[in-house]
Amino acid sequence: MARRSITQLGENESINEVYVASSKQLRPNRQGNLYLQMQLSDKSGAVNAMMWNANEGIYKRFEDGDYIRIQGTSQFYNGAMQVIVSHIEKVDARDVDESDFMQVSPQRMDDMLKELAEHLRAIRNIHLRNLAECFLIDEALIARFRKSPAAVKNHHAYEGGLLEHVVNLIKVGKAIVPFYPQVDEDLLVMGILFHDMGKVDELSTDKGLAYSDEGQLIGHLVSGVSIVDRLTKEAEKLADEPFPEELALRIKHMVVSHHGKLEYGSPKVPMTAEALALHYIDSLDAHMHGFDKLLADDVNTDSRWTTYSPQFGRKLYKGGGEA
Repeated sequence: MARRSITQLGENESINEVYVASSKQLRPNRQGNLYLQMQLSDKSGAVNAMMWNANEGIYKRFEDGDYIRIQGTSQFYNGAMQVIVSHIEKVDARDVDESDFMQVSPQRMDDMLKELAEHLRAIRNIHLRNLAECFLIDEALIARFRKSPAAVKNHHAYEGGLLEHVVNLIKVGKAIVPFYPQVDEDLLVMGILFHDMGKVDELSTDKGLAYSDEGQLIGHLVSGVSIVDRLTKEAEKLADEPFPEELALRIKHMVVSHHGKLEYGSPKVPMTAEALALHYIDSLDAHMHGFDKLLADDVNTDSRWTTYSPQFGRKLYKGGGEA
């Protein structure tokens, strides 16, 4: 019998399937009775799940990141799908086909890393190329970067998502540079590489997608600047000469300003041509990916419109059929 993926769930369906558990919490309701709240996911997406009348024993039956078999029923709540769970049991990872849960295959990650290396080694500025080389030879950083998601939700929220996001942005960035000669292509590529690099420390995939303690306390912008500082020191050793101070400042400015607005978490707004270009192509890639995901996950299968999206602040038009 074929497995039932998250995005295939319809209203009021009986479910007996294996998913990855994350973000579990044991909480009291208004009457003081405990219930279990968690997220279930597979490679197609994620859904919130609740188990009423839970207890400490059920809560300790599994950990975030474990495979669990759940029995329950799907339902719509506030325009979104959720699952009401009646039974949970932990499943041995050896009994699971991991390809059902990985959105980006290991081979695809290897291919994207190779493509990224080709872009970085094509950089003409010798200082920036040395910096890129220091990144490429840092095996520990590459290993974390290769697995990191780009977010916990909304866009590229899966292992390999950050790598995919960066490669997409470099290709978009290189495509627009001929129309904007004031933008330095090498500097833009380097800013794209490092703009979300701090997410290797901010986000964790060890127990499902979640924020690490460093992510909660510091955030990826500060962590990203620290990584740039460390690698520029390595580049100085490689070249046996100081790394140009202005180049370092411009890269770090792109990291701290790429959200675009102070209210979006950037301590600085874009003040260079490369920082401005990075902000807009980063937003474009994130929103277009979020658009595709919203349409794929939408529970309004019989409507031309999606449900309301908090990410976009609106419904989105799906089209289809005659007007």
